[in-house]
Amino acid sequence: MVEPFGAEKLDPHYSGYFDCFNRGLFFEAHEVLEELWLRDKHGPNGAFYKGLIQLAGAFVHLQKNRLHPAAALFILALANLEKYPPEYERLNLAAVCHLIQKWLGSLESAQYGKITFTSGNAPRLALEPPGR
Repeated sequence: MVEPFGAEKLDPHYSGYFDCFNRGLFFEAHEVLEELWLRDKHGPNGAFYKGLIQLAGAFVHLQKNRLHPAAALFILALANLEKYPPEYERLNLAAVCHLIQKWLGSLESAQYGKITFTSGNAPRLALEPPGR
């Protein structure tokens, strides 16, 4: 495939994370990005990748109605992602952090320890176009 002029080529593990995540395949998203994180866990993107992995993991727990582990992973993901600028690696992190806070709020207000997680309210993450 030929990349458009000025487009940066994304690591397939990074782009694969978003593909899986947006299809509700949160465990798979975690697994795909872990390959990239293992190569850079002590590098400049280590906490960034770890935060995204934790975000996917939180949604794995939500799919299984494990609210406390989901909340714990949301908090860890937020702590890792907030270390980076509001837009980083073509991802609007400000929006991602807002998404995390929204889900944490939903977990706090969940009645009887249950939250309904459906494809209709499933999260989506979008990468910004290159060069923006």
